[in-house]
Amino acid sequence: MNGGWLAAANPLSKLVAVFLLTFSLALSVDWVSGSVVLLCLLVVFPLSGVSWWTLLKRIWPVLVALTLAAWGTALASADSGRVLLDWGYLSVSEGSLATGIAIGVRGIAIALPAALLVLSTDPSDLATALAQKWRLSPRFVMGTLAAMRLIGVMAEEWQTLSMARRARGVGASGSFLSRAKANLGQAMALLIQSVRRATRLAVTMEARGFGGKERSWARESSFSGRDVLIIAFGVLVSALAVWVSISLGAWNVVWGR
Repeated sequence: MNGGWLAAANPLSKLVAVFLLTFSLALSVDWVSGSVVLLCLLVVFPLSGVSWWTLLKRIWPVLVALTLAAWGTALASADSGRVLLDWGYLSVSEGSLATGIAIGVRGIAIALPAALLVLSTDPSDLATALAQKWRLSPRFVMGTLAAMRLIGVMAEEWQTLSMARRARGVGASGSFLSRAKANLGQAMALLIQSVRRATRLAVTMEARGFGGKERSWARESSFSGRDVLIIAFGVLVSALAVWVSISLGAWNVVWGR
Protein backbone atom coordinates (compact mmCIF):
# COMPACT_ATOMS: atom_id res chain seq x y z
CA MET A 1 0.00 0.00 0.00
CA ASN A 2 1.21 3.52 -0.81
CA GLY A 3 1.59 6.47 1.54
CA GLY A 4 -0.24 9.10 -0.46
CA TRP A 5 -2.97 11.51 0.55
CA LEU A 6 -5.65 9.00 -0.40
CA ALA A 7 -4.14 6.25 1.74
CA ALA A 8 -4.77 8.22 4.95
CA ALA A 9 -8.52 8.44 4.29
CA ASN A 10 -11.11 6.15 5.83
CA PRO A 11 -11.69 3.14 3.55
CA LEU A 12 -15.46 3.60 3.74
CA SER A 13 -15.34 7.11 2.26
CA LYS A 14 -13.36 5.77 -0.69
CA LEU A 15 -15.80 2.88 -1.02
CA VAL A 16 -18.77 5.28 -1.11
CA ALA A 17 -17.05 7.49 -3.71
CA VAL A 18 -16.33 4.48 -5.93
CA PHE A 19 -19.97 3.38 -5.62
CA LEU A 20 -21.21 6.84 -6.63
CA LEU A 21 -18.96 6.98 -9.68
CA THR A 22 -19.86 3.46 -10.74
CA PHE A 23 -23.59 4.09 -10.29
CA SER A 24 -23.56 7.14 -12.57
CA LEU A 25 -21.67 5.22 -15.24
CA ALA A 26 -23.99 2.22 -15.01
CA LEU A 27 -27.02 4.33 -15.90
CA SER A 28 -26.01 5.21 -19.45
CA VAL A 29 -24.01 3.76 -22.32
CA ASP A 30 -22.26 6.80 -23.75
CA TRP A 31 -18.69 7.96 -24.12
CA VAL A 32 -19.26 11.45 -22.69
CA SER A 33 -20.09 10.53 -19.09
CA GLY A 34 -17.24 8.01 -18.99
CA SER A 35 -14.82 10.58 -20.41
CA VAL A 36 -15.82 13.18 -17.81
CA VAL A 37 -15.28 10.74 -14.94
CA LEU A 38 -12.00 9.52 -16.41
CA LEU A 39 -10.71 13.08 -16.92
CA CYS A 40 -11.55 14.08 -13.34
CA LEU A 41 -9.83 10.96 -12.01
CA LEU A 42 -6.69 11.72 -14.02
CA VAL A 43 -6.62 15.28 -12.63
CA VAL A 44 -6.63 14.08 -8.99
CA PHE A 45 -4.52 10.97 -9.68
CA PRO A 46 -1.31 12.46 -8.16
CA LEU A 47 -3.09 12.60 -4.77
CA SER A 48 -3.36 8.81 -4.73
CA GLY A 49 0.39 8.33 -4.26
CA VAL A 50 0.29 5.48 -6.78
CA SER A 51 2.78 5.49 -9.63
CA TRP A 52 1.61 5.01 -13.20
CA TRP A 53 3.77 1.91 -13.52
CA THR A 54 2.24 0.31 -10.42
CA LEU A 55 -1.25 1.08 -11.67
CA LEU A 56 -0.48 -0.32 -15.12
CA LYS A 57 0.91 -3.55 -13.65
CA ARG A 58 -2.32 -4.07 -11.74
CA ILE A 59 -4.89 -3.22 -14.38
CA TRP A 60 -3.25 -4.21 -17.68
CA PRO A 61 -5.36 -7.40 -17.96
CA VAL A 62 -8.46 -5.27 -17.51
CA LEU A 63 -7.29 -2.85 -20.20
CA VAL A 64 -6.70 -5.72 -22.63
CA ALA A 65 -10.12 -7.20 -21.84
CA LEU A 66 -11.84 -3.83 -22.28
CA THR A 67 -10.09 -3.23 -25.60
CA LEU A 68 -11.29 -6.60 -26.87
CA ALA A 69 -14.79 -5.94 -25.50
CA ALA A 70 -14.93 -2.54 -27.22
CA TRP A 71 -13.80 -3.99 -30.53
CA GLY A 72 -16.22 -6.92 -30.22
CA THR A 73 -19.06 -4.52 -29.46
CA ALA A 74 -18.20 -2.43 -32.51
CA LEU A 75 -18.33 -5.55 -34.69
CA ALA A 76 -21.51 -6.99 -33.16
CA SER A 77 -23.60 -3.80 -32.83
CA ALA A 78 -26.15 -2.88 -35.45
CA ASP A 79 -24.84 -0.61 -38.18
CA SER A 80 -25.89 3.03 -38.15
CA GLY A 81 -24.41 5.90 -40.08
CA ARG A 82 -21.57 5.57 -42.56
CA VAL A 83 -19.93 2.15 -42.82
CA LEU A 84 -16.23 2.41 -41.99
CA LEU A 85 -15.16 -1.23 -42.45
CA ASP A 86 -16.97 -3.91 -44.45
CA TRP A 87 -15.74 -7.49 -44.17
CA GLY A 88 -18.80 -9.27 -45.45
CA TYR A 89 -20.50 -10.75 -42.40
CA LEU A 90 -18.66 -8.29 -40.16
CA SER A 91 -18.80 -4.54 -40.48
CA VAL A 92 -18.08 -1.44 -38.43
CA SER A 93 -20.12 1.72 -38.85
CA GLU A 94 -19.95 5.11 -37.19
CA GLY A 95 -22.74 4.16 -34.78
CA SER A 96 -21.32 0.75 -33.84
CA LEU A 97 -17.85 2.24 -33.39
CA ALA A 98 -19.28 4.92 -31.08
CA THR A 99 -20.99 2.19 -29.04
CA GLY A 100 -17.74 0.23 -28.79
CA ILE A 101 -15.80 3.31 -27.70
CA ALA A 102 -18.49 4.08 -25.11
CA ILE A 103 -18.17 0.57 -23.66
CA GLY A 104 -14.38 0.83 -23.50
CA VAL A 105 -14.25 4.31 -21.96
CA ARG A 106 -16.96 3.47 -19.44
CA GLY A 107 -15.14 0.27 -18.47
CA ILE A 108 -11.87 2.11 -17.86
CA ALA A 109 -13.69 4.81 -15.86
CA ILE A 110 -15.17 2.08 -13.65
CA ALA A 111 -11.93 0.08 -13.31
CA LEU A 112 -9.66 3.03 -12.43
CA PRO A 113 -11.37 4.15 -9.16
CA ALA A 114 -11.73 0.51 -8.10
CA ALA A 115 -8.00 -0.04 -8.67
CA LEU A 116 -7.12 3.12 -6.71
CA LEU A 117 -9.33 1.91 -3.86
CA VAL A 118 -7.46 -1.40 -3.70
CA LEU A 119 -3.99 0.14 -4.05
CA SER A 120 -4.58 2.85 -1.43
CA THR A 121 -6.40 0.77 1.20
CA ASP A 122 -4.99 -1.56 3.79
CA PRO A 123 -7.29 -4.61 4.11
CA SER A 124 -7.05 -4.48 7.91
CA ASP A 125 -8.25 -0.87 7.95
CA LEU A 126 -11.14 -1.78 5.66
CA ALA A 127 -12.15 -4.68 7.89
CA THR A 128 -11.99 -2.48 10.99
CA ALA A 129 -14.12 0.22 9.36
CA LEU A 130 -16.73 -2.26 8.15
CA ALA A 131 -17.10 -3.77 11.59
CA GLN A 132 -17.03 -0.52 13.58
CA LYS A 133 -18.93 1.88 11.32
CA TRP A 134 -21.26 -0.35 9.32
CA ARG A 135 -21.77 -2.82 12.17
CA LEU A 136 -21.06 -5.89 10.08
CA SER A 137 -20.41 -9.12 11.92
CA PRO A 138 -16.78 -9.12 13.15
CA ARG A 139 -16.60 -12.84 12.51
CA PHE A 140 -17.66 -12.38 8.88
CA VAL A 141 -15.36 -9.38 8.39
CA MET A 142 -12.31 -11.09 9.84
CA GLY A 143 -12.98 -14.22 7.84
CA THR A 144 -13.16 -12.14 4.67
CA LEU A 145 -9.95 -10.34 5.64
CA ALA A 146 -8.18 -13.66 6.12
CA ALA A 147 -9.38 -14.79 2.69
CA MET A 148 -8.08 -11.57 1.11
CA ARG A 149 -4.70 -12.06 2.74
CA LEU A 150 -4.51 -15.64 1.48
CA ILE A 151 -5.10 -14.64 -2.16
CA GLY A 152 -1.60 -13.20 -2.38
CA VAL A 153 -0.16 -16.26 -0.64
CA MET A 154 -1.88 -18.56 -3.14
CA ALA A 155 -0.46 -16.59 -6.07
CA GLU A 156 3.06 -16.94 -4.63
CA GLU A 157 2.58 -20.67 -3.99
CA TRP A 158 1.37 -21.19 -7.55
CA GLN A 159 4.62 -19.68 -8.83
CA THR A 160 6.64 -21.84 -6.40
CA LEU A 161 4.85 -25.00 -7.52
CA SER A 162 5.37 -24.05 -11.16
CA MET A 163 9.12 -23.61 -10.69
CA ALA A 164 9.39 -26.86 -8.71
CA ARG A 165 7.54 -28.84 -11.37
CA ARG A 166 9.59 -27.29 -14.16
CA ALA A 167 12.77 -28.28 -12.32
CA ARG A 168 11.53 -31.88 -12.46
CA GLY A 169 10.56 -31.52 -16.11
CA VAL A 170 6.81 -31.65 -15.45
CA GLY A 171 4.60 -29.37 -17.54
CA ALA A 172 7.52 -27.51 -19.09
CA SER A 173 7.18 -29.11 -22.52
CA GLY A 174 5.04 -31.52 -24.48
CA SER A 175 1.70 -31.22 -26.17
CA PHE A 176 -1.06 -28.85 -25.14
CA LEU A 177 -2.98 -31.74 -23.57
CA SER A 178 -0.02 -32.85 -21.46
CA ARG A 179 0.61 -29.31 -20.22
CA ALA A 180 -3.09 -28.92 -19.43
CA LYS A 181 -3.01 -32.14 -17.37
CA ALA A 182 0.10 -30.90 -15.54
CA ASN A 183 -1.59 -27.59 -14.71
CA LEU A 184 -4.70 -29.43 -13.52
CA GLY A 185 -2.58 -31.51 -11.15
CA GLN A 186 -0.85 -28.38 -9.91
CA ALA A 187 -4.20 -26.70 -9.31
CA MET A 188 -5.41 -29.72 -7.33
CA ALA A 189 -2.27 -29.64 -5.18
CA LEU A 190 -2.79 -25.93 -4.50
CA LEU A 191 -6.46 -26.55 -3.65
CA ILE A 192 -5.60 -29.24 -1.12
CA GLN A 193 -2.92 -27.07 0.45
CA SER A 194 -5.35 -24.12 0.62
CA VAL A 195 -8.03 -26.20 2.34
CA ARG A 196 -5.52 -27.37 4.95
CA ARG A 197 -4.32 -23.82 5.56
CA ALA A 198 -7.88 -22.53 5.83
CA THR A 199 -8.71 -25.23 8.37
CA ARG A 200 -5.69 -24.36 10.52
CA LEU A 201 -6.48 -20.65 10.23
CA ALA A 202 -10.12 -21.19 11.25
CA VAL A 203 -9.08 -23.17 14.34
CA THR A 204 -6.49 -20.54 15.26
CA MET A 205 -8.96 -17.65 14.87
CA GLU A 206 -11.56 -19.49 16.95
CA ALA A 207 -8.99 -20.16 19.69
CA ARG A 208 -8.08 -16.46 19.79
CA GLY A 209 -11.65 -15.34 20.33
CA PHE A 210 -12.69 -14.28 16.84
CA GLY A 211 -15.97 -16.10 17.30
CA GLY A 212 -16.87 -14.34 20.56
CA LYS A 213 -19.77 -11.94 20.95
CA GLU A 214 -17.61 -9.08 22.22
CA ARG A 215 -14.23 -8.03 20.91
CA SER A 216 -11.88 -5.10 21.24
CA TRP A 217 -10.10 -3.20 18.46
CA ALA A 218 -6.48 -2.16 18.26
CA ARG A 219 -7.39 0.96 16.24
CA GLU A 220 -10.42 3.20 16.10
CA SER A 221 -11.94 3.84 12.68
CA SER A 222 -12.74 7.54 12.36
CA PHE A 223 -13.79 10.09 9.74
CA SER A 224 -12.16 13.44 9.02
CA GLY A 225 -12.47 16.37 6.66
CA ARG A 226 -10.45 14.39 4.13
CA ASP A 227 -13.25 11.83 3.97
CA VAL A 228 -15.87 14.52 3.45
CA LEU A 229 -13.87 15.82 0.48
CA ILE A 230 -13.60 12.34 -1.04
CA ILE A 231 -17.36 11.71 -0.79
CA ALA A 232 -18.08 15.21 -2.11
CA PHE A 233 -15.76 14.47 -5.04
CA GLY A 234 -17.76 11.35 -5.83
CA VAL A 235 -21.06 13.24 -5.70
CA LEU A 236 -19.86 16.20 -7.78
CA VAL A 237 -18.11 14.16 -10.46
CA SER A 238 -21.09 11.82 -10.82
CA ALA A 239 -23.49 14.77 -11.16
CA LEU A 240 -21.13 16.54 -13.59
CA ALA A 241 -20.83 13.45 -15.78
CA VAL A 242 -24.61 13.08 -16.01
CA TRP A 243 -25.16 16.81 -16.64
CA VAL A 244 -22.54 17.08 -19.40
CA SER A 245 -23.81 13.93 -21.10
CA ILE A 246 -27.43 15.15 -21.07
CA SER A 247 -26.40 18.65 -22.21
CA LEU A 248 -24.52 17.25 -25.23
CA GLY A 249 -27.36 14.87 -26.10
CA ALA A 250 -25.24 11.78 -25.55
CA TRP A 251 -27.19 10.42 -22.56
CA ASN A 252 -28.38 6.92 -23.45
CA VAL A 253 -29.99 5.08 -20.53
CA VAL A 254 -29.36 1.35 -20.37
CA TRP A 255 -33.01 0.33 -20.00
CA GLY A 256 -33.97 2.47 -22.99
CA ARG A 257 -31.81 0.56 -25.43
